[in-house]
Amino acid sequence: MKLNHLVIIPDGNRRWAKKHFKEASLGHEEGSLQFEKIYQKIVEIKIPYFSFWGASYDNLTKRSPLETENLLNIFHKQFERLLNDERIMEESINVNFIGRWQEVFKKETQEIIFKIIEKTKNNKKLVLTFLLAYNGTDEMIDAIKTIKEKDLEVNEKNIKESLWTKNLPPVDLIIRTGAGEDPHNSAGFMMWDTAYSQLHFTETLFPEFKEAELEEIINNFNLRERRHGK
Repeated sequence: MKLNHLVIIPDGNRRWAKKHFKEASLGHEEGSLQFEKIYQKIVEIKIPYFSFWGASYDNLTKRSPLETENLLNIFHKQFERLLNDERIMEESINVNFIGRWQEVFKKETQEIIFKIIEKTKNNKKLVLTFLLAYNGTDEMIDAIKTIKEKDLEVNEKNIKESLWTKNLPPVDLIIRTGAGEDPHNSAGFMMWDTAYSQLHFTETLFPEFKEAELEEIINNFNLRERRHGK
């Protein structure tokens, strides 16, 4: 079965920095640059949907003010580069942002994000989704509130259409880097859309997660038989 929707949870930026005797901010910066290399490979492979968990809500609200400020600045730079990257139009990439990012991102960064959304809204070939200040528990609570407020019947269709991720298909494969010795999910990540997802945990810290390793994981997935509980 061919991979349709891939998610990467990029763990290990701070551990990479510690390993190399660097500040945590440099680990996040290195992770940001590695994301761009990884996504270029995903574009080459032509995976239709790719979602990237850039940060949980807790990541951006419960860490030290200095680390949070550095993270927000790194995101700002990354989205500036993305806005000016001609490949998003050449490859017809539709870019989306999901989560509570408007609560925590600076106005200048929000403006860049809105420009990216507007610029790419008619692109059809590939979909890139950033999950920012995103917790799956927040998403599910919000969906329940929506169903209650609209007095909808509780069924699969209405739950899906009430989610922040309503426009995304089910997740086929989740790759979590830097978690080989501690394989786990966090914050109820996309709990509805990952019901039948396959999981891959790698010991490789995200700044060291190379394109070759990604391609090997994807090739292995494409050889599997998906049973969806049958």
